[in-house]
Amino acid sequence: MKFLPIYIAAIFLATSAPLFAQQMKMDTTKHKKHTHMMNGMEMDDMDMMNMDMSGSMQMNSQFSLDLPMNRDGSGTSWMPDESPMYAYMIHGKKWMTMIHGSFFARYNNQDIFKSGNRGGQKFDVPNMVMAMTQTKVGNNGLFSVNTMFSLDPFLVGPGGYPLLYQTGESYKGHKLVDRQHPHDLFAELSVAYTQRVAKDADISASFGYPGEPALGPPVFMHRLSAMNDPNAPLGHHYQDATHITFGVATLGFRYKDVKLEGSAFTGREPDEFRYNFDKMKFDSYSARLSYNPSKEWALQVSDGYIHSPEEAEPQQNVNRFTASAIRTKMLGDDSYISTTLVYGQNHYSDNGKTQPSVLLENSLQFSKVAIYGRYEFVQKDAEEIDMQAAFPSNPNFNINAITLGTNYIISTVKNTNLTVGVQGTVNVSPSALKTYYGAAPIGFQVYLRINPALMKMKAMMDM
Repeated sequence: MKFLPIYIAAIFLATSAPLFAQQMKMDTTKHKKHTHMMNGMEMDDMDMMNMDMSGSMQMNSQFSLDLPMNRDGSGTSWMPDESPMYAYMIHGKKWMTMIHGSFFARYNNQDIFKSGNRGGQKFDVPNMVMAMTQTKVGNNGLFSVNTMFSLDPFLVGPGGYPLLYQTGESYKGHKLVDRQHPHDLFAELSVAYTQRVAKDADISASFGYPGEPALGPPVFMHRLSAMNDPNAPLGHHYQDATHITFGVATLGFRYKDVKLEGSAFTGREPDEFRYNFDKMKFDSYSARLSYNPSKEWALQVSDGYIHSPEEAEPQQNVNRFTASAIRTKMLGDDSYISTTLVYGQNHYSDNGKTQPSVLLENSLQFSKVAIYGRYEFVQKDAEEIDMQAAFPSNPNFNINAITLGTNYIISTVKNTNLTVGVQGTVNVSPSALKTYYGAAPIGFQVYLRINPALMKMKAMMDM
């Protein structure tokens, strides 16, 4: 297990090295036609865009004047350049703003056939809204502000939603087990400044309260491969759970398609009071190496020390390693396939255990219909699932879950999609836990999702 992270990182980099690079392009003729006015923008708005070698236009990243906006993931992470965007765009004279988010109004039953006694059911609305705005500073500077909010405290509730085998955070002095915690009302308030220091080279600095350190892949709700699934992954607290951190500072250096970042941040996860701002401590740190070998791929490896992340276990520190590969391929103007593979592991200071997780998720989006799935493997011990009384030796349990779902866009109103969907999950229980969970408890969900429609850059140019 000691050398497993190195092996996984090597495989990701080796298999992606032969891929070719290509920039996302727009039609040059239509750009010239709309030089003075495009979609309500004046000439000053063109500062927020740049030209590639062929003269085609692209909207730039909020962290680089030389990269496309499509590369921006959550925090300072990278997505493939070919990733389409679901967002509303607002152009001012000097500022460019994007708003995106989603609301899932759903019925969720985690053990529909009652094969065990740990499942639950609930009507709720998991949600998030994010706004990003940016402006140029001189010829080579870029300033951006990010905000993210969640109404989970109101529409999900302080105790979270049922999710078999999920763990992480606490409520009323008890661990949240078989439940996914709600996200805080203030999920991100961050600022960033990037300076272009040479051709194809940038230095960026960001601060968030809260924010997201350089640790892990883009968080699940920002990945195209996961956007159709209302549930957090069972390995969330092994992979990308630091996305809401009350106090984080990150410094990054990019050269071409490689970026190295380091963060100092607060290790403690948000407390159960979801409306306030937790104390900043900056007692943890992380580093991440990102590489986009082509427009279709985004790779990262990261490692971090997290001081006392869980309020219910304050003496426990965690070393977290993650590696991920994301591939997105456009199949047409409004269809694509997106796949994410994530490995994440936690090493715990109090018991010396190293526990792994693997996630593979995929979404195939056609014009109106999406077909998606998720496979998860995660190792958790009796203490983690709050069953140490039943298992005093604190054994490890290997947990597997498979989710399949589909949805259909029934209407698009004012650039907003209304989508109905259904999904099912098969949880494969370890033999020792079948008495409590059942052999293969099946979860079922039906939902109505509301989110911004797909941004079509060609359509914007035609306006």
